[in-house]
Amino acid sequence: MSDADVPPAMMDTQLNSWLLFAHAERHHGEVEIVSRLVSGEVHRYTYADYSRRTRQLMNALDGLGLAAGAPVATLAWNHHRHLECYFGIPCTGRLLHTLNVRLSPAELAYIIQDAGDRAILADPDMLPLLEQVRDHGGLAGVEHIVVLAADVPDTSLDGVVAYEQLLAVQPTDYAERDIPESTPLGLCYTSGTTGRPKGVVYTHRSTFLHALAVTSAAAMSIGPSDCTLPLVPMFHAMAWGMPQAALAVGAKQVFAAGPLDAAAVARLIADEAVTVGAGVPTVWLGLADALAALESRPVALRHLICGGAQPPRTLIERYLREFGVPVLQAWGMTETSPLASVAWPRHAHRDLPEAEVLTRARTQAGLPIPGVDLSVRDENGVEVPADGETMGDLHVRGPWVAASYFKNAEPDKFDGGWFRTGDVAISATNGYFVIADRTKDLIKSGGEWISSVDMEAQIMAMPQVFEAAVIAMPDPRWQERPLAAIVPNPGETVTLEQVHAHLAAQGWVRWQFPDRIEVIEQVPRTSVGKFDKKALRARFAAPPAPATAT
Repeated sequence: MSDADVPPAMMDTQLNSWLLFAHAERHHGEVEIVSRLVSGEVHRYTYADYSRRTRQLMNALDGLGLAAGAPVATLAWNHHRHLECYFGIPCTGRLLHTLNVRLSPAELAYIIQDAGDRAILADPDMLPLLEQVRDHGGLAGVEHIVVLAADVPDTSLDGVVAYEQLLAVQPTDYAERDIPESTPLGLCYTSGTTGRPKGVVYTHRSTFLHALAVTSAAAMSIGPSDCTLPLVPMFHAMAWGMPQAALAVGAKQVFAAGPLDAAAVARLIADEAVTVGAGVPTVWLGLADALAALESRPVALRHLICGGAQPPRTLIERYLREFGVPVLQAWGMTETSPLASVAWPRHAHRDLPEAEVLTRARTQAGLPIPGVDLSVRDENGVEVPADGETMGDLHVRGPWVAASYFKNAEPDKFDGGWFRTGDVAISATNGYFVIADRTKDLIKSGGEWISSVDMEAQIMAMPQVFEAAVIAMPDPRWQERPLAAIVPNPGETVTLEQVHAHLAAQGWVRWQFPDRIEVIEQVPRTSVGKFDKKALRARFAAPPAPATAT
């Protein structure tokens, strides 16, 4: 028998959104989806309700006359209606574009025009922002604006329709579409810390595979017995894939709309028996006191995923000590869909003292999840030794890693099937790796490199310190020198001498010490919650004014 006569061994099933959506609809109809809205009202319904309404949205999008593949944007917080958009838009073959509500009107205008959005589904409190976007010319190509509410509030925008009124007249059945898995599903823009934001297009295949990877015990470990709470915004890299992963396995989903209300979210975690949460370090720092103030420990909580920046060791220690909950560092980027690694301890770590587990695993960027391949290279593109010491440029590839940017922006970031991340990393012999810094945030002093990320982690371990960000300042002799911007804990003071003494006790040498500290009220952040070092560098660009005699 020739190879041509051998029949296919497996079914050729297209990996698309319908495969996830229809599975959840069929097998998990009784599972709850709970949303705490901006108003404080708690909305709850089931997957069966969700499925009916999402099919109504599909019919509504067709009724608006939007072309196949048309970009349809959302400008919304985390809630059930946004989740309906997560599947209602791509299941019709259109492109889901999640807009960042924290961007300026000018930034949003650029992104909406660059993406070519034809419709925008926005929360009621986003309409004033869209009015400003319009004034910047950002709505020129937008044909429809739908407000995610029962009624249209007062607005100067033309032709706005209410989501609930739009859905009410639609049938609840919608024929499943045979969407090729290579079809674009979602569009997310990078945070644009250097230059213009760049679009990253996710396909149905990449999103399906990423969702399954997120459910795995190597990633977020989400199953049917779980209840998820993504405190990472749904407009930031698809909430790290948590909504799709939860839907894939029929996990209960909980959402909290609007800016963080720590007390309300802590109550939500306890009342809804949340088992897995995801967010940036600032979120978990802000929630710690609120969780401690609850009458009883949130016993259902199994683990928290922390990404966007390295969590302070003190934060990880506090959650373990007070709540018995591990905080697991994750690493990824918009370009990696975004989850690429999670710092799970190995089986061999189970009997070690917790302090050693922290050092060996929990404070690392982690282990790449199956499907993701990493390479750490020198300036000549040669892989550096995995010795736990040698730094190099981090490259990544995999089935949910971008092969190019939208409209082929910055093609030099994609080299020979690898994506050049712009992160500086160190690989260890045991398979873990750490992010030493962003390339642009490394400090080069006298020809030697200083990791701002490592220094931040050490300074944040000081009992007087709440947060710290380290930046490079130009220096006429050494090229660059470190400056530490520090937020003290309430009632505490921090001096340069104390910082030097602490770093010395941790094995840092004198030439690495920061020359200057600045005590600040809070560290500025980007629109996705990361430290905004560009803003800090601009703020402290001028040397401090000399003290005047009195």
